[in-house]
Amino acid sequence: MTRIAATAGPDVIEASLRLEGASPGDILRWAADRYAPRLAFATGFGPEGLVLLDLIARHRLSVDVFTLDTGLLFPETYALWQKLERRYPLRIRAVRPALDLPEQAARHGEALWEREPDRCCGIRKVEPLAEALRGHEAWISAIRADQTADRASARVVERDSRFGLVKVNPLLAWSSEDVWGYLRDHDVPTNPLHERGYPSIGCRPCTSPVRPGEDPRAGRWRGRTKTECGLHARPPVPSSSPVSSKGA
Repeated sequence: MTRIAATAGPDVIEASLRLEGASPGDILRWAADRYAPRLAFATGFGPEGLVLLDLIARHRLSVDVFTLDTGLLFPETYALWQKLERRYPLRIRAVRPALDLPEQAARHGEALWEREPDRCCGIRKVEPLAEALRGHEAWISAIRADQTADRASARVVERDSRFGLVKVNPLLAWSSEDVWGYLRDHDVPTNPLHERGYPSIGCRPCTSPVRPGEDPRAGRWRGRTKTECGLHARPPVPSSSPVSSKGA
């Protein structure tokens, strides 16, 4: 089968339609067949990412696996990272910002995340991801359609105009129950913070526990309208574009 070029919008849509309803494992194998070794997976060690990490390792897929080490992760997240590398036959490489925390403070002031969280995310997450994806044809994400309004319009395979390559979303149709069922069935290690009221875990200063009845992502950037760090934000697309219509 012909490799899908990163610039071929209609072909990407056709691939997405063919893969709707496929299992995450089958979607990952399809992606590896088409794009490896220029295929990347950025994991934040959340439940969804752990499912994909387990599948990548289980099927021994050729994927460049990395994490965005902002320098502000929880100690529990760093400990989980080490545990996963001991368990699986793969290396999860660290991708770090160009500015360390003292350099960011010197240039932009202390605790930038409190004053300008979008700029902080740009420096510590979005820019490092763009650099890490350089030279790749496609990247895998762990988003689910039911997580945010932005993610609800995603496709299984889509053109990522922000980073200029193809984005593959194997867990798009899964629910939180599907994810946790897989993790339990396969005894996958998870972050102990989930048991302490943190369903969604990001950087330590911008993540707080979620109270009963709140949205699972209510603890991310609490008190702000911000719901995304920018990695999965979807820029406006003209209505005439072939990737703008879910039913195209």
